[in-house]
Order: sequence, then C-alpha cells, then structure tokens
Amino acid sequence: MGKILMVLATRNKGKLAEFREMFKDFPVEIKSLLDFGSIPQAEEDGETFDDNAYKKASFTAKVLGIPVVAEDSGLVTEALDGAPGVYSARYAGEHATDKENIAKLLKEMKGETNRAAYFVSVISVAVPSGPALTYEGRCEGLIAETPSGENGFGYDPLFYYPPLKKTFAEMSIKEKNAVSHRGKALAELKQEFDKILTWIKQRLAETKPPCDHHDHDH
Repeated sequence: MGKILMVLATRNKGKLAEFREMFKDFPVEIKSLLDFGSIPQAEEDGETFDDNAYKKASFTAKVLGIPVVAEDSGLVTEALDGAPGVYSARYAGEHATDKENIAKLLKEMKGETNRAAYFVSVISVAVPSGPALTYEGRCEGLIAETPSGENGFGYDPLFYYPPLKKTFAEMSIKEKNAVSHRGKALAELKQEFDKILTWIKQRLAETKPPCDHHDHDH
C-alpha cells in the first residue's frame, strides 16, 4: 500500500519533529509548509483554538489539494483571565520570538501568586473538500518564576509540570509527548489514525473530477 501524503500546516520545525516521531509507524509521508515555498496563509483570527485549527487545515487543504493536518495551541493562565490564549504565538507582537513572548508573560505574571495554567492543543484534519475531524488535548501545570531548560519551543521553559518536577523544556521529546497537550491530542489522533486514513481515501476518491470537458483540474 502506498503512503498517503499529508501536510502538517506549520513552519515550526519543533512541531514537525514531534509529529513525525509520533506517526513514524504509519503509511504516511508528512511534509510541512516549509516544503511548499510561499503559499497563501490562512487568517488565524478565530476566537478559539478550534476555529483556528479548522481554518488553517481547511484553507491549506484547498490551496494545496492534499490532506492537511493543522494544529492550534496555546497557553491559558488563570491569573491573566486566559491570556495569552489564542494570541500565544504573537503575545509580544506580530513577529515576536519565543524569548520576547516569555519575557512578556513573566512581566505580566510578576507578583501573581496564582501560577495555575494549562496548555491546550486542537488538531484538525481536513481534505480539500468537505468537513474536518477535530482532536483536542490539554495539560495542566504552573508558570515558573524563571525559565529553565533548553528543549522544546514556545513557552516550554516556563511551563512547569508538577508530576515530573520539570518544565517542558527540561524534558526529552519522548517525555514531553507522553504528557503534553499536543502529545494527548496526537495520541487521540493516533488511536483513530487507521479510520482517519480510510476516511481520507474515501473523501479523495469522491472528489475526483468527473470526466466532462467543463471540468478544469487545477
């Protein structure tokens, strides 16, 4: 059986590495947006992680004409009424670096005694036409007073996970995948993956253009 080509709608190499690790035993070839040069970007202006994941997956699948997996994730803190939330990636500005976002969060959290937070990850699987499938995972933790650890990306150095007494950035990919929000959403996806591949094949078969002369296959 040939491999199904799927695109992970990200340019984040950290996400791609975690994703490929999870799905290495399945008949899929996973590419990322880095393989496609400049393509139009989905507007990530949704109010929720669900909205954004769906928009990204659906839009990119239509643009590329192949199945797309998109993920939207972010950090939600109790003390800051849910911030940074859907703005996690651009908390300190449109093209903010991880360091700048971390610095802003530390500043906002200064003096806060309630450090409770959770990461949420929503994964959407879309084909070029029709509905999408959605999976969600979350992970509870605390916002550390200072960053620590060199691994991971984003807010990982600040996200302290009490059961392992480590921040996400102090964990190996394997440790992080076992407990993280994205790991949980991916595990759900993985459990259903055989069904998903069947669903994708059916959807792709249904959308083959009919053989009439009016149909231009772009």
